Amino acid sequence: MTVTLRGLRAFATVLRYGSFTRAAALLNVTQPALTVQIRQLENGLGLRLLDRTPRGAEPTAAGRELARSLEPMLQELDHTILSLKDLAARHRGVVRLAALPSVASGLLPDTIARLQSTYPHLQVRLREAVTGQVYEMVRSEQVDLGLATDLSPGGALAVERLFQDRILALLPAAHPLARLRAIPLARLAGEKLLLLESDSSIRRLVDDAFAAGGHMLRPAFEAVHMGTLAGMARAGLGIALMPSTAPETAMAPGLVTRPLGPPELRRWVGLIRLRDRSLPPAAEALADILRDHCTRAGAQAVANITSKRKRAATTGGIMTRP
Repeated sequence: MTVTLRGLRAFATVLRYGSFTRAAALLNVTQPALTVQIRQLENGLGLRLLDRTPRGAEPTAAGRELARSLEPMLQELDHTILSLKDLAARHRGVVRLAALPSVASGLLPDTIARLQSTYPHLQVRLREAVTGQVYEMVRSEQVDLGLATDLSPGGALAVERLFQDRILALLPAAHPLARLRAIPLARLAGEKLLLLESDSSIRRLVDDAFAAGGHMLRPAFEAVHMGTLAGMARAGLGIALMPSTAPETAMAPGLVTRPLGPPELRRWVGLIRLRDRSLPPAAEALADILRDHCTRAGAQAVANITSKRKRAATTGGIMTRP
């Protein structure tokens, strides 16, 4: 006969209240069923634990010895179970997240605000890094989730694509290329370009596109932060190339953005996680909100394009400049 948690709880409850009747009511079982549980526990231990007396149920010497260690053990177990239920209900928890700087500054602030509005006690620990570092942090379990360019790594890592990001040119409104709806790469080859450093996914995408087109890429300036590139563009030092998700593309007075192309430069950004591994509830909550946010943003983008086309149709087919 094995010793069960149910039997131990039954014994502890009877001992606490000194009555089989009260214990059965509290445990929501019949008194005969409670008696069976106590008997099975005693048989499993090979010891009598409780005596029925006119004053109620009283512990034997063995029962007192068991009670001394059992009560704190059950309290600790109950505390652990409540704590796990809080985790499951997302009443507490920490999300460890690594993300590209452009995504961290553009997409994440609203997403984290929504997470904390829905689950006020969840925390996000964010680390900004380039794509290769994001993958390594997920692989080594330094973080639960990554947000980075889709490199289709395979193996232990899986990528769930969330959205496509365009590479834009950020340049002064008075620049001659600002008159174009989209700027061909060949036209950029002769310009002073302001680029992120070579270990960024944006820079690799630009480098590969220029090489494929047979163009020489000679950056006028390189920087770590996109805010620096925007400041240089505003000072007339060149044309900055940065992702459309970067807030700097909409926060730079006196500058305009133009897509590149042909060819147009795009990258997939996705959620990186360990394959076949469950996420902690807090991380799953953030992932759900990210998916919903990107779905809504994509639907809004389609609606905006449709609206522009309708306006163009009513004005003789002339679309406004992006």
